[in-house]
Amino acid sequence: MSHTEYDSSSAQLIPTQRSRIKRIPQRGQYDSTAIYQILDEGLVCHVGFAIEQQPYVIPTAYGRVGDKLYIHGSPASRMLRSLQGGIEVCITVTMLDGLVLARSAFHHSMNYRSVVVFGKATVVTDSQQKLEALQAFTEHVLPGRWDEVRPPSSQELQGTLVLSLPLAEASAKVRTGHPIDDEADYQLPVWAGIVPLHLGATEPVSDPRLPLEIPVPGYALNYCRCAPNSNS
Repeated sequence: MSHTEYDSSSAQLIPTQRSRIKRIPQRGQYDSTAIYQILDEGLVCHVGFAIEQQPYVIPTAYGRVGDKLYIHGSPASRMLRSLQGGIEVCITVTMLDGLVLARSAFHHSMNYRSVVVFGKATVVTDSQQKLEALQAFTEHVLPGRWDEVRPPSSQELQGTLVLSLPLAEASAKVRTGHPIDDEADYQLPVWAGIVPLHLGATEPVSDPRLPLEIPVPGYALNYCRCAPNSNS
């Protein structure tokens, strides 16, 4: 199969040769809701591509609107200049949920949720779609922020390149639970279990030039990473 089909009745992506999970396939998930939840909780993606057969992997921020993933930056960016030419790209997002400590060194692992997306990015030329993508970037990082800040000026819009990638050829891979040891190792007097990890925010620090009468907004005081738009 050279392209991904979409089964709208079950919201399942039919995996391609590239997106199918081959290593421990039972951890693979192709449900779009599961994929969206991970993307909506993450903050940074890694974009893999090749220029003249030289591979590159670049970390960058992203945003999602429906079944499209957006990345943006300066038109002078080598990555964005290359991607707008229609070359193949691979984007990954990983959430680390815990360290899994087994009784043997061999069976140590991590609990994680990850997404891999394949495809060709296209340039967003429509000004309204471009503005919606930039709003998605802002709201993805900090929901509620867009309504309070100055929107991008026409000059800023012109100086920003936005690329869109369809979430059509994608898969998620998830590892949960306790360590899986060899049966004989369960008798060893060694502690085993999970060290949970999460991304947490500390108390906001106001800009020194901020007037004292401007309070810290609630979305900053109570900031946490979640997946508020996983069904949209």
